Amino acid sequence: GRFTQAIAAGPHHLRADEPESYGGLDSGPSPYDLVLAGLGACTSMTIRMYAEHKKLPLEKVRVTLTHGKIHAVDCEECETKEGKIDRIERAIEITGNLDDSQRQRMLAIADRCPVHRTLESEVQVVTTESR
Repeated sequence: GRFTQAIAAGPHHLRADEPESYGGLDSGPSPYDLVLAGLGACTSMTIRMYAEHKKLPLEKVRVTLTHGKIHAVDCEECETKEGKIDRIERAIEITGNLDDSQRQRMLAIADRCPVHRTLESEVQVVTTESR
């Protein structure tokens, strides 16, 4: 399709596409789906590393993410107050024989995932032409 992209990430090969509603073939995740997949994987891995380090009985972590746009005025903690901003909602399901304080700590640790930190930081993208 006209939007289908072959992606090489080191030795791994992926495909990205746009959904049919945007003129794609839906033959792979959309670019935003890939961003969410990176955040979800990083979140789960960060929680798993923490649990293993603390020897906690974590069995499974499941991260569900959605992306959308909201009006900036509806975001009390945001600096931007005009126009729309991106909003990612993350729900984390933690399975294991854990008490409430351990679960709360794991939810807090999720914010330490490097991809989360990148998405919340000031990011500079520098574009050059490659020939």
